Amino acid sequence: MDVKLSYIYERMLTRRYKRYFRQILPFGITWLFFGLLYVMIEAGLLGKLTAYPSTGYRYSLPNALLGVSIGSFIIGLLQGWVEVIWLKKRFEHKPLWKKIAFKGTFYTIMVILFLIVLTMITNAIYYETHILSQKVLESVRVFMGKFAFWSVVLYAGAILDLALFYSEIENYLGNGIMATYLGKYHRPRKETRIFMFLDMKSSTSIAEKMGHELYFELLKNYYSDMTEAILETYGEVYQYVGDEIVVTWNRKNGIHNNNCIECYRKISEVFEKKKEDYIELFGLVPTFKAGYHIGEVTSGEIGIIKKDIIFTGDVLNTTSRIQSECNTYNAKALVSGQLFDELQKENPISYAQIGTLLLRGKAEAIRLYSVDFNNGLNRKLT
Repeated sequence: MDVKLSYIYERMLTRRYKRYFRQILPFGITWLFFGLLYVMIEAGLLGKLTAYPSTGYRYSLPNALLGVSIGSFIIGLLQGWVEVIWLKKRFEHKPLWKKIAFKGTFYTIMVILFLIVLTMITNAIYYETHILSQKVLESVRVFMGKFAFWSVVLYAGAILDLALFYSEIENYLGNGIMATYLGKYHRPRKETRIFMFLDMKSSTSIAEKMGHELYFELLKNYYSDMTEAILETYGEVYQYVGDEIVVTWNRKNGIHNNNCIECYRKISEVFEKKKEDYIELFGLVPTFKAGYHIGEVTSGEIGIIKKDIIFTGDVLNTTSRIQSECNTYNAKALVSGQLFDELQKENPISYAQIGTLLLRGKAEAIRLYSVDFNNGLNRKLT
């Protein structure tokens, strides 16, 4: 059992680091692109010159390409690492302008220090001496007094802000959504997707007791604490509808390791760990119910003034109906027969067929399975 838990833990860490890598890599690519653009502009301006006019240092296009490519990519990854691992969580509840102002200042200072160190290393190699020699330090001081140095700082600062703005906008729209808006759904396309409609129980009475302001704070914490579980299981937030969140997976990601079901389990574990915090802040621990279904949808981009990616198909209405049946069967989560047939039954989740759901206009009823997250023994049902 310990070996299995260790394997699951290692797999979770691997997923987390893969996600971090996917979030950090765009910073490196952005920096690399603008670094190469800078080298090309510089080469055009210098023409056949073999030295920089402002400093007298040697200039070589191959060396500039190599140095700037490596340096810009590294500093991009460094910015991405600091942003994703450290700063993002500390500023997640701050307004956008405060995030940009503080982080922009922080990263600009980081760039200045990086350029100073890079200049020291370059000049130490050029003068064939150590980086703290008087000659190297004097050359750095002279370079910092030149407009050439601060022009690089301004250019790098602009790239920093651009990468930072991209990161923040993606947070507002959803991870990976920027790539989606680049054309994936420009034309409607059919695809098979899994949907989870997760709804807070007794939300109306909770809102009445708390008042709108405190209830809104509850919702902010409620959705924020679900984020990690959704990301770790490769889910995509489709919509927030009041106290209900709609999460979707493409078929491959949702079925693999039963990610769609694992998402609910992970969310439940988070609220179990944080129940004392919720009781202290709000006087209660929110509970929720979920409905799952799989089916074909038409996906596409709509809107003129405000564009959005939407999914249309019976699967959405059916998932909503399945979720509403949780009250009828007193179930935490209900899964349709179509999705149940595709799930990997070897995972430690217990299922039980508890009923059927006949939808208006449909000849065949949908089988409903409840999911027991407290039972570690799996019962393979047909």
